[in-house]
Amino acid sequence: MERGPFRERLAEERAGTTAQIAALSRDFDAIVEANAMVAIDDEHDPEGSSTAFERAHVASLLGQAREHLADLDRALERLERGDYGRCETCGEPIPAERLEVRPAASACVRCAAAGSR
Repeated sequence: MERGPFRERLAEERAGTTAQIAALSRDFDAIVEANAMVAIDDEHDPEGSSTAFERAHVASLLGQAREHLADLDRALERLERGDYGRCETCGEPIPAERLEVRPAASACVRCAAAGSR
């Protein structure tokens, strides 16, 4: 397997995910800061519940982005070891089409469908 194109794809995906984490972190900090400026009683303030939802939503997206970044880092490690493109469960090759769509994939379609990864 030629590693160059996969390394480039993973690096691009990693850069985009890092930028997304930075943007979401700024959004989260802005929400927290805006709420700190006013005394909000989430239970009784009509805006409180939407603010709490927005904060929770951004926190969830931030968590997902951080997990994706960790997945990308693990994929880069597999690439360096020469294990990239092989299913961590069954050892079979992961189709190039799957790696194009999900560059951090660590499982083939069959194993992923079975719920292993």
